[in-house]
Amino acid sequence: MPQIHPTAIVMPGATLADDVVIGPYCVIGEHVVLGAGVSLKSHVVIDGRTTIGEATRIFPFASIGLETQDLKYAGEPSSLEIGHDNTIREHVTINPGTEGGGMVTRLGNHCLLMVGAHVAHDCQIGDHVILVNNATLGGHVVIEDYAILGGLSAVHQFVRIGRHAMIGGMSGVERDVIPYGLVMGDRARLTGLNIIGMQRRGFSKGEIQGLRSAYQCLFSDDGTFNDRVNEAAGRFAGIGPVDDLIAFIRADSSRAICQPKGPNGT
Repeated sequence: MPQIHPTAIVMPGATLADDVVIGPYCVIGEHVVLGAGVSLKSHVVIDGRTTIGEATRIFPFASIGLETQDLKYAGEPSSLEIGHDNTIREHVTINPGTEGGGMVTRLGNHCLLMVGAHVAHDCQIGDHVILVNNATLGGHVVIEDYAILGGLSAVHQFVRIGRHAMIGGMSGVERDVIPYGLVMGDRARLTGLNIIGMQRRGFSKGEIQGLRSAYQCLFSDDGTFNDRVNEAAGRFAGIGPVDDLIAFIRADSSRAICQPKGPNGT
């Protein structure tokens, strides 16, 4: 049977795996589903149509699945899906989806959300993502696998952040961040590639060098940006990280691509 502290409140209808551990003063709503090995330390509130995958740990004062802050939300039966082996630290807030964004917010597997991180309605977060303390996502943000968001960073609604990208602390991100990109600044600009992250994750020297060359081609001053994208796609086809980069740039988006500062600082 699940281990439920006497001070915790679990509403009838909640579905708990046999080895779930629910600590003191937690409150679990009637539509919540907790998978095998889920552990709630204490004072955790989980509500709404929320599903949490196995071996996920949630720390005190996290607020998961409660009504979104989107003023357009009208009570529609939207949901929140959280994968397995995640760590959700103190005071994290994660909101469910809305009718205007597909009705579901998703968090992948093996993610770490540090103290005070916020995931707004309809966000789609991949695997192995890290949100450092007080990182904040607006609605409809897409974050791909292995991205890292520094402390106190803020991401504008509808922005996409590519796989293996890194956002510097205290950055304000208003534009899409390319895969493997490194951005920083109060209005974030692209400052290079996350080479150290790529090395740590086992990318080959050839892949890294190919991506560097493609980056230099894409953000040179020659021709239009579209011309440079087509040139990089042709010259570096078949190099995995470059293929990721080109596909990301060519995908539909409501936001522009975050670019380096120009020679005049703009």
